[in-house]
Amino acid sequence: MEFSELIKTATVEDVLLSRPGVAAVRGTLCITSHHLLLSSCPRGDLELWLLIRNVDAVEKRWARPQSCRCRRARAGGSPPVPGTPRAPRCPARPCPSSSSPCWRGRAGMDSSPPQSAQFRLVPPPRSGGSLRDTRVSGSSGTVTLRCKDLRVLQLEIPGMEQCLDVAGSIEALCSLDSVMLTYPFFHRPPGLRLQHGWHRAVPERHLQRVASQTSQWRLSSVNGDFGACPSYPRAVLVPAALGDEAVAKAARFRQGGRFPVLCYFHPKNGTALLRSSQPLTGPNRRRCREDEQLLGTVLGEGERGFVIDTRSAQAAKQARMSGGGTEPKSSYPRWRRLHRALERGRPLQESFARLVEACSDPALSMERWLGRLEGSRWLSHVKAALSTACLAAQCLDREGCKVLVHGAEGTDTTLLVTALAQLILDPACRTLEGFQELLEREWIQAGHPFQLRCARSACSHARGKQEAPVFLLFLDCVWQLSRQFPFSLEFGEQLLLTLFDNAYASAYGTFLCNNEKERSLCKVRESTHSLWAWLNQPEEKHKYLNPLYSHNPLVIWPSVEPQSIQLWQGFFLRWIRPSQHLDEAWVEIQRLVQGKNSSLQESTGKRLSQPLPEPSAGTENGETGTAGTR
Repeated sequence: MEFSELIKTATVEDVLLSRPGVAAVRGTLCITSHHLLLSSCPRGDLELWLLIRNVDAVEKRWARPQSCRCRRARAGGSPPVPGTPRAPRCPARPCPSSSSPCWRGRAGMDSSPPQSAQFRLVPPPRSGGSLRDTRVSGSSGTVTLRCKDLRVLQLEIPGMEQCLDVAGSIEALCSLDSVMLTYPFFHRPPGLRLQHGWHRAVPERHLQRVASQTSQWRLSSVNGDFGACPSYPRAVLVPAALGDEAVAKAARFRQGGRFPVLCYFHPKNGTALLRSSQPLTGPNRRRCREDEQLLGTVLGEGERGFVIDTRSAQAAKQARMSGGGTEPKSSYPRWRRLHRALERGRPLQESFARLVEACSDPALSMERWLGRLEGSRWLSHVKAALSTACLAAQCLDREGCKVLVHGAEGTDTTLLVTALAQLILDPACRTLEGFQELLEREWIQAGHPFQLRCARSACSHARGKQEAPVFLLFLDCVWQLSRQFPFSLEFGEQLLLTLFDNAYASAYGTFLCNNEKERSLCKVRESTHSLWAWLNQPEEKHKYLNPLYSHNPLVIWPSVEPQSIQLWQGFFLRWIRPSQHLDEAWVEIQRLVQGKNSSLQESTGKRLSQPLPEPSAGTENGETGTAGTR
């Protein structure tokens, strides 16, 4: 398939671009295979460079004002009858002759114009007609692009036919199913090599750190051909006392083959954090000796462990009726099960959409805003995730117990809990490099299905069953940690925003596909650039560093009280509120910290370069004399 077949109109002149909080710009719109470009007229400055994969929803409408002054049309312009539907809001820019700006409608909301204006919809042609039959002089169409990063762009395009062609082209290009047709396979940034940056995905680096602290774990290649578990990487950490044959049999007893593997070793007391999927006990309470042996080997003599199930007890019981289930106490007597229900799937996606809709409504009163914020339940999801991660960290650090985390598939809330627990416990994960390795190990290699979960964002009109902002929930929890511990994380909010943007639409291959097997088949590492290689360039890296960072070797225990959980305004309001003053303040903080550090280094260097003072006359052993003062 050629991209040219999907692009009905490549260039459109005299297009008006409108964005919230930014002055409207008129220019030339260009559609390429992966980008939407707009250059202003007459200067030719590039005002818009949008990755088409970032488009979440395309809305189109067209209208022709009866008068340039936006007054009621004289011909047939009798006052509207009460109770009859009114015309939609004017999609055009504010009329210079009107004292109040024209209204812009939004999907699913009241779109009535002021009483001083009336517009007539130009309907599409009937069957058998031509688009050219309805293209009247002075008509224009408006295409509204709702992006996955929550931006809203409005394009006013002259001519209904061109408007429909532009909208159709964007819809076709943003919904391509083939991964290998996405932009990362075509993007070649200057100064980067294809293989650069992928070294962070090597499991051996993690094993080396664990091996230097304990000999109880080994690197297993039981999944070398992805036969045991298609969503695990080729190499995983398993108990050293267990052979690969027993591990393979245990994998067949877990959903999707996700047998228990080590994801974190706590050096303070030798405890371990493991993750897996649910056991396939089913209604007949099936058993697997190898699975029981694997979890029994993890515990030392006299030790006990905790199984943190991210489902409610009722949901786990229902899963048993459909072939899933939990670890029965009779078969796993030394493991105690704790249920902590975390939402995922459709409920989490709808919560995200409700919050974004509430943040985008400028007409809310304080009472309605607080009601819609509570009704979205997003902050409740953040609190629940942090609470469960703290529980896992407490079991490891304070109780000195081994912990196994799983839900159903083990690819969503399981990874959310294990990644947050490591961030709380391990100061190495709170550095920029350590955080990147954590994401590689606990999200990308661990099999979080990014392609399915991030296919659509909050504004899409299509509601699939696979989309869920679990990764966004993780980033929000990390932001809560950074707000409560502003000196303990080496990276700042800008990195979290960049990670979200690239998870949903990226020029790099780091978040492509759903697991390592798919990335291997698509040759992602051989054909695309790593996001980490780009972020770690010196000219880019400084943008993501926290200037207030100071190494904190302690465990950071966040407060999960409702009063402590706040709305992440830097994400949910970043395209709504003006951020110029906040950006300037952040740059000033960086300048002050860098200046202070430079002054300290200079003063330290001067002191070290100065010779030691010789003992003064009239003193003994270099001590100041006090003779004559007594």
